[in-house]
Amino acid sequence: MSRLKLGLPKGSLQEATLELFARAGWKITLGSRSYVPSIDDVEIECLLVRAQEMARYVQSGALDAGITGHDWVVESGAAVDELSELVYAKQRLARVRWVLAVPEDSTIREARDLEGKVIATEVVRITQDYFSRQGVIARVEFSWGATEVKVPQLADAIVEVTETGSSLRANRLRIVDTVLESATVFIMNRAAAADSWKREKAENLILMLQGAIAAASKVGLLLNVHRDDLPAVLSVLPALKKPTISALSDPEWVAINTIVEEAVVRQILPKLKAAKAQGIVEYPLNKIVL
Repeated sequence: MSRLKLGLPKGSLQEATLELFARAGWKITLGSRSYVPSIDDVEIECLLVRAQEMARYVQSGALDAGITGHDWVVESGAAVDELSELVYAKQRLARVRWVLAVPEDSTIREARDLEGKVIATEVVRITQDYFSRQGVIARVEFSWGATEVKVPQLADAIVEVTETGSSLRANRLRIVDTVLESATVFIMNRAAAADSWKREKAENLILMLQGAIAAASKVGLLLNVHRDDLPAVLSVLPALKKPTISALSDPEWVAINTIVEEAVVRQILPKLKAAKAQGIVEYPLNKIVL
């Protein structure tokens, strides 16, 4: 039987990835000390690998495909195919940024102020390329972790990843510039991508994962409305939406079914009620396949 050898990211993305697969329809279980997860799909073989190393193993063919960050593909320089972005991160559904940061009270305001200075980071290649584009010669040193605490005693600036910037602010650091924007990506070995079965399996998997991501921040709304009140109710629903309108057994009434951002429900539900909508039901969504 053909199998797709799939690398799943170990570390900060691990739990978010397992939850995403569950919403997409795959159950993955993992022992506390195991690097070989069990998945309820006989056509997939999983292995936990650190995101920083994923692209290297996919390039070599040890894995057919993997989920990692675009940043780690760039940092490794691996020759792999990025089939799709999967925009989620460890805290929220978002891209992340690698940023150049300095202490709040630093006189450094832009990259050129770091000429001849020391920068600490985990992404040495990305940082060196950034300063090269800026025409700045600086010493870039690899940081094994806790990069935020290395300024100003051990480095003049850092390049660190952030989702919200809260950790940098907590460490009294100020962002000078964005070095690289990144998202989680589904990558594939180029020889495996040329295999029709493996390519189709990977693309079907991506389709379901993207559907789960698309549904994560949305809910469905189902409501009944008298035909006379239909224009008022439709004006309340978010712009550019095309709800499904179905006839009920009473020809004077219709049912409306639509999808909205969960964050806006608390604002529009009272307005829908005021517009004389009845029987309003909010329901969760597992996947939205566009």
